Amino acid sequence: MSATIRLATREDVPAILELIRELADYEKELHSVEATEEKLLSTIAFAPSGETASPTTEPISSSKPARCLVLTTPEGVKAGIALYFYNYSTWRAKPGIYLEDLYVKQSERKRGYGKRLLVELAKEVVAMDGGRLDWSVLKWNEPSIKFYESIGAVMQSEWVGMRVDGERLTKLAAMLD
Repeated sequence: MSATIRLATREDVPAILELIRELADYEKELHSVEATEEKLLSTIAFAPSGETASPTTEPISSSKPARCLVLTTPEGVKAGIALYFYNYSTWRAKPGIYLEDLYVKQSERKRGYGKRLLVELAKEVVAMDGGRLDWSVLKWNEPSIKFYESIGAVMQSEWVGMRVDGERLTKLAAMLD
């Protein structure tokens, strides 16, 4: 029996939150995690509950923009997640996927689970006639960078990430009032 990958259901939320916390701890940012089970329940579009894997989720919306794949080992351990949302390429006029977080438990690495999660996302992009699968990786995370390059990902060195959050976001929203 091999590991399974399926869209997350509401019952997966405790495991998803645990994996998010493990990822944040790995990135030395555990103190920055604001996610709670309640917040995840209200912001992720989930597949229907039940034993069978569903290819659909609740509708995506501005308040529920994310989907999540869950990888379960043959032993029944929820060992990995790929949390993602849809994006758009204006130049290509095509949809795509932005992978917000990919995480596989430390104890379950080197088994191909990260690659399997990325393959599932790539299949979804191809099925929608999409243009690309995007994500970011921390500059210091050399093991992940090497892994991503080994599967064909190309570092986008000409782009710089920008962000407005917290108080700066509130200030920007009110800038022209």
